[in-house]
Amino acid sequence: MKFFYTIFIIFFSLFCFSQTKNQKYISVNTSLKKLTLTEANRLSVLPLHCMDTEYPNKLNQTIGSREDLQSPKALHPAFYGCFDWHSAVHGHWSLVSLLKQYPEIKEANKAKLKLLKHLSKENIEVEVSYFMTKYNKSYERTYGWAWLLKLAEEIYTWNDPIAKELEENLQPLTDLIVQKYIDFLPKLNYPIRVGEHPNTAFGLSFAWDYANTTNHEALKNVIEKRAKDFYLSDENCPISWESGGFDFLSPCLEEAALMKRVLPKKEFKLWLNKFLPQLKNKKYSLETGKVSDRSDGKLVHLDGVNFSRAWSLNKIAEGLPEYKHLELVAKKHIQYSLPHVVGDSYEGGHWLGSFAIYALNSLSDD
Repeated sequence: MKFFYTIFIIFFSLFCFSQTKNQKYISVNTSLKKLTLTEANRLSVLPLHCMDTEYPNKLNQTIGSREDLQSPKALHPAFYGCFDWHSAVHGHWSLVSLLKQYPEIKEANKAKLKLLKHLSKENIEVEVSYFMTKYNKSYERTYGWAWLLKLAEEIYTWNDPIAKELEENLQPLTDLIVQKYIDFLPKLNYPIRVGEHPNTAFGLSFAWDYANTTNHEALKNVIEKRAKDFYLSDENCPISWESGGFDFLSPCLEEAALMKRVLPKKEFKLWLNKFLPQLKNKKYSLETGKVSDRSDGKLVHLDGVNFSRAWSLNKIAEGLPEYKHLELVAKKHIQYSLPHVVGDSYEGGHWLGSFAIYALNSLSDD
């Protein structure tokens, strides 16, 4: 009898442990809402710090001569901070987004002064000239391009006295990037389906948003055509292969979020049912990307994949009641990584704030 009692206690303990472990795994803060003022103040410290942090810096520069060996600030007077050019760009986007939503954030005046200083007419002229050099015409294609247009879109829709000045200053670079998209996309025979910077679907999504918001028909038309060329016949995306060891984008979900933008609702639902049929399951679950070392610049990418998955899932679910359950999956991903964005290492801190803000912005109001 004692033997059976012991076995029962062991079994019961293991069962309770298993249930507690599973409970922890599936527990989601369903009350997680869009960006709050408290969160805005917390996240604003990241771009305010890194915008003027010149070193360490990853220039990704092709050097044509010794004259090209200049400091980050000399080469990129607008976007020299935050470790690399694209992170500096979306750091600026972060400040504009936060100021638009919460003009009363603690460092509002400081943030506006920084934006005016960095995005001056003279600084943007230098940035434009960099793209004109022989060896850097494809610089930041298309990840940095996408974030530049996202910044331009955010300023375009910002109702603030300084917005017009910032928009006019940035316009030459905005126009250059738009033209680069229009020139490049017809030459791209195959989409790039990776979980990092060159991902074509991500680059097209942000460019589409800019074109759609500003009514830039030429850009919108070329993106729609190429998105359909690349992805319309795709089926059964292998999302079980994701995420890769240091992905910060989901190839499957970025593609689906792009097609949600360019296809009519009825056509998109038919396409999605072939591309990712499992998403329609009300019990669909997707394990978050797990970060083992946030001081490792590559491994911390997986915090980014959690945020980018969230904004893609929310885009897919937008206006489609049968996919509303995906919003819970998105919240789970945000919940995993959000506590680690501020106060952790610079390897993640120089860029993850922007991803967190964009993910929080993607949450529905209900």
